Amino acid sequence: MAVFQYLAVDNRGKGVKDRIEAPTPDEAIAKIRGLGYFPTSVKELHVRQKSGEASTAGLSSNKRGELSVSFGGVKSKELTLFTRQLSTLQDAGLPIIRGLKILASQMKKGLLKKTTVKIIEDIEGGNTLSGALAKHPRVFDKLYINIVKAGEVSGSLDVILQRLADFREKIERLVRKIISAMIYPTVVAIVAIGILVGLMVFIIPNFAKIFDELNLDLPAPTKMLIAFSIILKTHWVFIPSVPFGALIFYKIAGKIKKVRIIIDKTKFTLPLFGTIINKSIVSRFTRTLATLTSSGVPILDALNNVRETTGNAAMAQAIQHIHDSIRSGESITKPLRASKICNEMVVNMVEVGEETGELDKMLTKVADNYDDEVDRAVEAMVSLIEPVMIVFLGCSVGFIVIAMFVPLIKLMQGIGGQ
Repeated sequence: MAVFQYLAVDNRGKGVKDRIEAPTPDEAIAKIRGLGYFPTSVKELHVRQKSGEASTAGLSSNKRGELSVSFGGVKSKELTLFTRQLSTLQDAGLPIIRGLKILASQMKKGLLKKTTVKIIEDIEGGNTLSGALAKHPRVFDKLYINIVKAGEVSGSLDVILQRLADFREKIERLVRKIISAMIYPTVVAIVAIGILVGLMVFIIPNFAKIFDELNLDLPAPTKMLIAFSIILKTHWVFIPSVPFGALIFYKIAGKIKKVRIIIDKTKFTLPLFGTIINKSIVSRFTRTLATLTSSGVPILDALNNVRETTGNAAMAQAIQHIHDSIRSGESITKPLRASKICNEMVVNMVEVGEETGELDKMLTKVADNYDDEVDRAVEAMVSLIEPVMIVFLGCSVGFIVIAMFVPLIKLMQGIGGQ
């Protein structure tokens, strides 16, 4: 009979460290679960422990061999893949430390690998997985940590990790669709701007020289166009300062809470983009809240987490009102309706979910519906942007042609009249 040392979490989320006898690791895990604990690490003492130590030592030495300086954070795609792989290993019944060691051995050098090695060391030292994750806020946000913590408390870490992986994959899929849909209109816009800049820098100055030599009396549009061409050619260095200055002003103004709320509310009213921004934020809010509540996170804690990850001050303010409403014994729907961020259909579905006790399911349905609507809105926007850009380019080029040729036509008419 072999002796196993294990780390586990009880029903209250408290860490437990003890030893147990069993013929195999699988039977040891079964015995630990029979005690009402959720094992996070199971190691056989004596012979196999040395092997485990060698494995950890190998990881540690690997860590020492790497550069100690890390630049940037962990890509969202990389973290999502890590979550999916860890959920698969948990679903297969592997102890959490063994699963993390497998993942660490397969990772490329980088911040995530270093972080995983440190998490392994923390768990082997008696910490819980969520506690170990909380030490690395650059990699794991509060939302991620609280979902994992809920899984540890409920004893269903494998299920929770699977939900977390699904959640992250759906969010990333939505972001990828929006980015890929914006590539074509962005390229069209760049080409259009390039054509206009080329005309202003290389063509207009030549016409200006001709007009100057002929001493023509130029109409106002032609004077304005030539003046702009001169500014663009001689002071082009200052042109980027306009958007750069606007960006700095936006960042500084965004630090003021009231101004930030006004800016974020204004985003919802933008033509073309406003609908997409609104539906994306509502989808993220409902899916995140559904994931947290279905994972066993208390509703008030869930709302606090969602508020911090929503990315929109107006939505965060509405979530705070919902939080205060629930804390005072009221429902979600009243402050949600008052915010006017979610349409009546969303509010009604949330109200039904609240009354039937299936809020998480209703929120998931809302998120799925809004994801589909975002896809359709993006497709509609892309199909609309193309003709808008063509019309803009045509009007701009037409204005330049007319402004340049009107003086020439007048000159020819004057010569013909003589």
